[in-house]
Amino acid sequence: MANKNDYYANRNELTEDKIELLLLDLPSFCMEFIYGISNNSSALTRLNYVYDLRIFFNYLSQIKKIKVEDMTLEVLDSLSSFDIERFLNYLSHYKINGKSHSCDERGKARKLATIRALCKYFFSRDKIKSNVASKVATPKLHEKEIIRLENDEVNKLLDYAESESAFSGVSIRKNTYHNKLKVRDYAILSLFLGTGIRISELVGLNLDDFDFENLSFVVTRKGGNRTTLYFNEEVRDALEAWIDYRFDIKEIDRNEQALFLSLKNQRISTRAVQVLVKNYAKQVTPLKKITPHKLRSTFGTDLYQKTGDIYAVADFLGHKDVNTTRKHYAAINQESRRRSASVVSLRNKEVDTEE
Repeated sequence: MANKNDYYANRNELTEDKIELLLLDLPSFCMEFIYGISNNSSALTRLNYVYDLRIFFNYLSQIKKIKVEDMTLEVLDSLSSFDIERFLNYLSHYKINGKSHSCDERGKARKLATIRALCKYFFSRDKIKSNVASKVATPKLHEKEIIRLENDEVNKLLDYAESESAFSGVSIRKNTYHNKLKVRDYAILSLFLGTGIRISELVGLNLDDFDFENLSFVVTRKGGNRTTLYFNEEVRDALEAWIDYRFDIKEIDRNEQALFLSLKNQRISTRAVQVLVKNYAKQVTPLKKITPHKLRSTFGTDLYQKTGDIYAVADFLGHKDVNTTRKHYAAINQESRRRSASVVSLRNKEVDTEE
């Protein structure tokens, strides 16, 4: 059993348990695939593969008229490109256990990637004769609108989190909870906006990950790499205020090392952080659907606009591919467009000067 303060080890343990349970409802050869890629993929990636395969094989059971548990590699080997293309079309609207679901183009692309990985694995081991999935075109992905907070909205969000009456117009109960947790919430929002870390990275932080003398902390990135990042004095003040408040809570188990805690005085969950961000942002900018990732986008864009160094932004955000950073954080904003338009002259005008 993993140490209770090791968030990532505990998460992986729970994820592996979910995978084992879900594999029982898949064709037996899927277990070989999942185990075979275990050394080159994360537990979360494999869990997503299993979820996708469950949908795929439930679909195949309908069109092939064969139970999922009875499927062998011969079923995989008999697939045509059309079978997979038909599956992608099916994903536009489908039902599982009586519940309706639908996938957008990105959801379809991810499921196609899963099928490709499965077919490639067995084709490379000469267990199927062809890899038809590699011939199926990836759905066209349209550019998504990049949503982030403007500077004035960041100020309003932080001011709102500090306010004693933030939710007084919503409900007395919600405002009571807010006043009890506003020091924590302000620290969470400040850390997101001041460092651009991911939600899983924030939730996994422990008290001993921080060095306040050097304004630095160690974060566990995707893949398990540990990286040292830095924060400014505003973030430091918010974190120290929360830690001082945290140590005054008598009910906390002194062995609990998680930085951010829930009302139950246990490590806060990703779901709780998502709700927290949504509730505050909805009061400040109701037309924008702000999530923790949008706060990350806000930080990345602001850092790029102030430094102009896309490589530094990529390094700070933990992107392996700088093109990912360029695509999402170097977008030209409306103000940049206005400035660009104002410097263009249709006619060269001479300026008269008096001698």
